[in-house]
Amino acid sequence: MTTVVYVGLGSNLENPAAQLARAVMELSRLPQTRLQAQSPFYASRPVGPQDQPDFVNGAVELATSLTPHQLLDHLQAIEQAHGRERLQHWGPRTLDLDVLLFGTETVSDERLTVPHAELANRDFALQPLLDLNPELTLPDGRRVDELRAQCPDNQLRKLPPMAESD
Repeated sequence: MTTVVYVGLGSNLENPAAQLARAVMELSRLPQTRLQAQSPFYASRPVGPQDQPDFVNGAVELATSLTPHQLLDHLQAIEQAHGRERLQHWGPRTLDLDVLLFGTETVSDERLTVPHAELANRDFALQPLLDLNPELTLPDGRRVDELRAQCPDNQLRKLPPMAESD
């Protein structure tokens, strides 16, 4: 059985748009998984410490037969391959891959929370989800478009397609 999954991507180090573009290619090669769509990339101010570069964010829609934790293992391996270091909470990073939604499932354990715990507060995650599926709802029935309308503004700026592959 395949499940439609949404993964958020973020980077603010070492050519962030190129980091995301490479990650999308790597996600398209995951076992038992098919890349169905990719959102545009957006630039935004960082959440948390402001003494770091702006972030570039986006999202992908995948169809997978992996379990949530199997997918998480693959995402963390991709982050590691991109040199991800977890030195500071909400700090700068070469690549951050988050399971935003896993079908209609909810997961809450020491390794994974789905839907992502901060999803409703992050315009840089909600807007790419809307680009992928304007009718998307969370497992609890909340509509992503309504959450986006209520979300604090993080000065989101859509990047031109050329910037996505720089």
